[in-house]
Amino acid sequence: MARTKHPGKKKRLAKAGRRTRWAPFWTVPKIYGKTRRVHPGRHTVVKRSWRRTKIKA
Repeated sequence: MARTKHPGKKKRLAKAGRRTRWAPFWTVPKIYGKTRRVHPGRHTVVKRSWRRTKIKA
């Protein structure tokens, strides 16, 4: 990739990077209750890795 990125492409890549993060930790007790221990990545809608799935940016 080029060293300098177009602003629109940079914005799209930044948005895609934010969408792949885990959900906040406080969503687990909110959804399941205090005692259930579940990984917060389960609540992330878009699961994407830079290796597996490419985005059209």
